[in-house]
Amino acid sequence: MVAFQPKRLVMVRILPVVLLMAGAVAGERVVDSILPSLDYGPTCWSSLEIQNLGDREVTVDIQPHRASCGLVALVGHGQSIVRLKAGERANYRLEIPEETERAWVKIRERIPAPQLSSVVAVSGRAECAEENQLRSTPREVAYPTRNPWFTGDIEEMHGNLISLVNTSEVAAKASLCYSAGNLYSLPSDSRASTELSLICSSAFDVQIPPFASRQFPVEHEGNSHFSMKTHGQAIVLQMLRPLATGVKVYSVDSTIKFGGEASSEK
Repeated sequence: MVAFQPKRLVMVRILPVVLLMAGAVAGERVVDSILPSLDYGPTCWSSLEIQNLGDREVTVDIQPHRASCGLVALVGHGQSIVRLKAGERANYRLEIPEETERAWVKIRERIPAPQLSSVVAVSGRAECAEENQLRSTPREVAYPTRNPWFTGDIEEMHGNLISLVNTSEVAAKASLCYSAGNLYSLPSDSRASTELSLICSSAFDVQIPPFASRQFPVEHEGNSHFSMKTHGQAIVLQMLRPLATGVKVYSVDSTIKFGGEASSEK
């Protein structure tokens, strides 16, 4: 009986330590912000700015990705984890040496306690030199949703692009429909009104690899209507509009609203 008593004492002393460690991990959470549509090329470059608006030090994990999905480094920084003092502001650029490339960034703020809130402000800017002119356009932070969708007439969106970012580690799918506005309905035995659907003049299904981004034009072969449905766990959609005729610079069109979660396809 005496030989087993020290083991019981050791267990009593270790158990509170294990519970304290589990409680500390459970109290921490993260907040993710996505900065999409960052331009890089012979005459274009982009930057992101992070500012600590709180009165405490914060830890931020910056995860920059190429459009093709691969991670890239930050210029002048060997690590992707940065710490900002209260009120501190920092600017970063992505290390992309290729001639033409797009990129996006996930900014992950670590919040150490449940009673604390997010204090990191994120903004971005794309700059392009064209015919002795420097065009600077802001990039807006976005947040991923599950299966977002969009549908609309092209009349007010000439030249626009839809930027899509798959922020998850699982492949996603985008289904595009370009239509002349013609509708069809399937016969139904129900007395309720039959739902009308668009006839697609051109339709495309595109698989999006994990952490990859794509851009799609809303115009195609003179069609008057464009719609997109997506299937993915965490997708960001943004509408980009040309800044000026003849200059390949796009700004975010904040007037465009995207739909919520669409029904999953099997």
